[in-house]
Amino acid sequence: MSSPHDNIPDMLLTVTTTHQPATDLGYLLYKNPSKVQSFDLNFGKAHVFYPVATTECCTAALLLDIDPVGLIRNRNGPAGEGFALQQYVNDRPYVASSFLSVAIAQVFGSALSGNSRERPGLVKVPIPLSAKLSVVPCRGGESFLRRLFEPLGYTVAVKPHALSDRFPDWGDSSYFTVELSNVVTLHDLLTHLYVLMPVMDNDKHYWIGDDEVEKLLRHGGDWLARHPDRQQIVDRYLKHRRHLTAAAESALARLIEEEAPEADEFEQDHQAEEQAVEKKISLNEQRLAAVVDALKNAGAKRVLDLGCSYGNLLRALLADRHFEQIVGLDVSHRALEIAADKLNLDRLPEAQRKKIQLIHGSLTYRDSRLTGHDAAALVEVIEHLDPPRLAAFERVVFEFARPSTVVVTTPNVEFNVRFETLPAGQFRHKDHRFEWTREQFQNWAIMVAGRFGYKARFESIGQLDAEVGPPTQMAVFTLEANHA
Repeated sequence: MSSPHDNIPDMLLTVTTTHQPATDLGYLLYKNPSKVQSFDLNFGKAHVFYPVATTECCTAALLLDIDPVGLIRNRNGPAGEGFALQQYVNDRPYVASSFLSVAIAQVFGSALSGNSRERPGLVKVPIPLSAKLSVVPCRGGESFLRRLFEPLGYTVAVKPHALSDRFPDWGDSSYFTVELSNVVTLHDLLTHLYVLMPVMDNDKHYWIGDDEVEKLLRHGGDWLARHPDRQQIVDRYLKHRRHLTAAAESALARLIEEEAPEADEFEQDHQAEEQAVEKKISLNEQRLAAVVDALKNAGAKRVLDLGCSYGNLLRALLADRHFEQIVGLDVSHRALEIAADKLNLDRLPEAQRKKIQLIHGSLTYRDSRLTGHDAAALVEVIEHLDPPRLAAFERVVFEFARPSTVVVTTPNVEFNVRFETLPAGQFRHKDHRFEWTREQFQNWAIMVAGRFGYKARFESIGQLDAEVGPPTQMAVFTLEANHA
């Protein structure tokens, strides 16, 4: 009698890049594209090979050869642990599951840790990557699968598999072929796969102990804390062990608090520090006026203030009758509370109160509340994002929210030499992850505009210096008619 899986290939993961030279993928993975390599695992073997390896495109494949009978005979742990291994005939050799997570950790351990001896500068650079999983069990269906990866900035292509080719009326199974595409670091891609594969499957093949919390925080702490399905991810990853999930949730909550300090403390630190540097030329007022003018010139009535902080731009928009609907979004609950207080929201006339809404959210996660607006403004915001998260931010704003106009301001780092109170080589604020030259900003804006169907034009804000340019630079993105 044949197994229902006889015609299904062993578990296969492929990772493809078109970053050039694409064969740099071999250096990032610590695996030579010119040969096949095999590795012994405690549940079988893993094989790494490269079906394609050119300077234009490179694909690395990880193939698992799992012994289903050996899994049952050698399984340790208490009864009921690893329900998918209860029968000799099971799906474990053919699907992406916790076995593949373990294989990634053991075979691609350096890449998972974000290390590369040969290409250290490339490790933190987002590059175009596509990961394809031949068969994925997702208990929750396609919608849950998309909810896991789309908030992280991935384009998700899903092919469901029928329960039976002979009996199509039975419908689709819970198995899918999945392809994930994003501009992301290889380290981030592997950590997302490592954490989320057993979450899709809702099972692990090994005993879950206290060390699993540490693994989850190590591989997921920098992105999981703000994932909209964080609770379900934690529950599934830790197999619904209440004492473990409570420990993980507590640690993740602390991460959020550390990332978003109390707003009054941050306000003293951020606004006082940055405005002290820029005091002589009153850049804050000039920025706000320039942004409001750009929004009005675009004819925008419904405006998003993304990263609204304490409501400086919101106050200017609210005071202008031209704007009919205003939404401010920020990642800090405390900042939103202070914005509401400064705007006197509870004392506004009813007509004005209906014009404005404050919402909590992150710029790196897809959010349906951001759609349907004429314009979005990001005033001195992007420089606070870690560079690897820029790709997710770009998709959230330009692909998913997709307003007709996007206005972005950011410091011109070349101008910093003109600030007497700013030590040489320092950014204007310690929370800035980067500050761009005019060329860097324009290159980024042109790239984003071309990728998402916008045109970009540039304006200077503040005193224009013949040698180093303006203190603040602004890009105004306009959606092209044939992409609307």
